[in-house]
Amino acid sequence: MADSLPSLAFLGAGSMGGAILRGVLASGIHVGGGITATNRSAEKADALADLDGVTSIALSEHPNGNADAVSGARIVLVGVKPAMVPDLLHEIRPHLADGTIVVSLAAGVTLQTFADVLGADAHVIRSMPNTPSTVRKGVTGLAAGPGASEEDVALVRRLFETVGVVIEVPESQIDALGTISGSGPAYVYLLVEEFTKAAVGLGFGEADARLMAEQTFIGATALLEASGEDPAELRRRVTSPKGTTERAIAVLQDAHLDRIFADGAAAALARSKELAAGG
Repeated sequence: MADSLPSLAFLGAGSMGGAILRGVLASGIHVGGGITATNRSAEKADALADLDGVTSIALSEHPNGNADAVSGARIVLVGVKPAMVPDLLHEIRPHLADGTIVVSLAAGVTLQTFADVLGADAHVIRSMPNTPSTVRKGVTGLAAGPGASEEDVALVRRLFETVGVVIEVPESQIDALGTISGSGPAYVYLLVEEFTKAAVGLGFGEADARLMAEQTFIGATALLEASGEDPAELRRRVTSPKGTTERAIAVLQDAHLDRIFADGAAAALARSKELAAGG
C-alpha cells in the first residue's frame, strides 16, 4: 500500500532518529506492526514512551532491547554514534530476519562497514538526512548497497519522505550531497547572521534587525517553494533595472559569491574525505 509502511525499529532514537520517528507519526502513514525505539538512557526512552504506536525501550533497563527491537522489524534504522556501529551490528546480526532492510543514519559509516558484519548480500541503505528534517522540511540522500532491491529503496524512500524530500545517489556522491544539504543549513544561518549585522549597521536595533533578516529569508524561501519558479527568475523580478537591488547584487557578484560557495563546498568535501581516512 502506498499509504503504509512495514514495522520499524529505531536503534538509537536520538535527535535525528527521533525526528524521523516523529515525522512518520505526524504524516499519519500507517505502520503495520508498529514502531520500536531504543535508547541507552531511561530519560531518552521516556521522551518517546507516550507516543501512540511506539514501544520505547531503555537499554539501561533492558540490555537485550536492541535484539528484541529488530526481531520483528522489516526496516531497522541504525542511529547510534558512528564509532558504535560495528559493535551494534554484531549484536543484532543473529536476530535479523532474512530480507530485513538496514538503514544507516550514521554519518561517515560506509556501506562496506555494514557488509563486513552483515554480509555482502545484506539489504543495506545508507542515508544522510539533514537537521530541517526535525520540522519535516528535510533533504535526505539515499545510497543503496548492492544487496538492496528496488522495492527496498522504494520503502525507505517513502519513510524519509515523511520528513521532507529524498534524493537517490550512488555512495560515491553521498559525501558531496552532505556538503550541500547536510552543511547547507549552517550556510543559511551564517547569511542570516551577517544580514542582521548589516541591518544593525544601518541603525536598527538588534531585535528589529534580526526579525527583518530572519523573516526575509523565511518569506523568500516560502515564496520560492509556493511559486515553483526558478530562483533566478524570482531574483530578476525583485531586481528592477538601474534600481537599488541591482546595485546591491552587483556588489555581491563582484565579490565572487559563486566562487565562495563553490570553494566552501569543496573545503567541506575535502574534510569529509580526511575524516573518512581517520584524519
